[in-house]
Order: sequence, then C-alpha cells, then structure tokens
Amino acid sequence: MNSKLVLVRHGQSEWNAKNLFTGWKDPKLTDLGIQEAIRAGELLETRNLNFDLMFTSDLFRAQETGRLILEQINQKDIEIIQDQSLNERNYGDLAGLNKDEAREKWGEEQVHIWRRSFDVPPPGGESLKNTAERVLPYFEREIMPKVKKSLNILVAAHGNSLRALVMHLENISSEEIVKLEIATGDPLIYEYSNGDFVRVD
Repeated sequence: MNSKLVLVRHGQSEWNAKNLFTGWKDPKLTDLGIQEAIRAGELLETRNLNFDLMFTSDLFRAQETGRLILEQINQKDIEIIQDQSLNERNYGDLAGLNKDEAREKWGEEQVHIWRRSFDVPPPGGESLKNTAERVLPYFEREIMPKVKKSLNILVAAHGNSLRALVMHLENISSEEIVKLEIATGDPLIYEYSNGDFVRVD
C-alpha cells in the first residue's frame, strides 16, 4: 500500500494578521487561523485519511493547527512528535517588526532580497537555504523511514520549513522555490510510490 505524506502550514497567526515578521517568535492563532485549521481537517476528512503519526515544530501555532486537524478527523490519539528542526525560518533582527516598517528602515529592495532570495539571510537570521539545511536532514532521518514503512504522516509546520520540503519532494530549483507561496491551512497531499513522491491534491 502506498503511504501518504500530508503537509499543512499553520492557520493565520496573530502576527500574520498584523503583518509582522514572525520566525521563531510564538504568537497564537487568530480566530481565522483556528477556522483555517478546522477547514483543513474537514478537507482531510473527505479523503478518509488515517494517519499513523504527526510531526510538528516547536512553535504553538503549528502544534495547535495539527491538534485541531486531528480533533476534526477524530484521530487525536496518534503519536505526535515535536521538533525544532521543523520551525519556521528564523528571521533574526526582523522578527517582531512590521514588514512596512522594515522596508522604511532598510529599503524595499534589501527587504525583498532577505524575504525572497534563496541564500541571503537577514541580519542574525536564516536564509531559506539555511532553513533547508536543518529541515531536510531531519526529514531524511526521522520522517522518511516511517514513509518507507507505509505509514501515513501528517506534518503541521510553517511556510518556509514546508517550502524547503516541497523543494525537495518536487525537485524544484532554488530560483523557482522562492516564488512558491504555501497558503495557511491548505493541505498538500503526496503519495509515496516506487521511491517517488507524487502530489495528489
């Protein structure tokens, strides 16, 4: 039987709503974010997916999104593994700043480079390349062996940690991956077959 790997970005957080750089800061979900997580669960419920395990980050917004999804699909009792390796990209000195204020301070072009380049980190923070360098070894070490055992895995994480994973799963170039937007609360469903991941949603 082919295993399924489902990736879900957390629902809207309080800092998403305020247009703040979040990174490793730990705001809660907004009411909309809670509804997005529940809708993600409803969508997965229609697919009749039974998960064996959930991986999530060390941050509340991802953990809560995963918990709400599992509650919605009546699978609250599966094992949940939390790990910092799946955390959002660390935005360093930008964390907590309003994105418009950051543009005023450093200039539109510089902030765009920090946000959208693959390998240029903001001051004190991580680039997407740096994020991938911690996410992908963790994936290969901890998640991939479970997938190969035909277990169905749910990963509730963040825009950039999931972007790094999608880059790997779909063999997307570093130029193209920075253009990819992963919507909050919108599950990406992959089937693992013959050694490859195929997107099935």
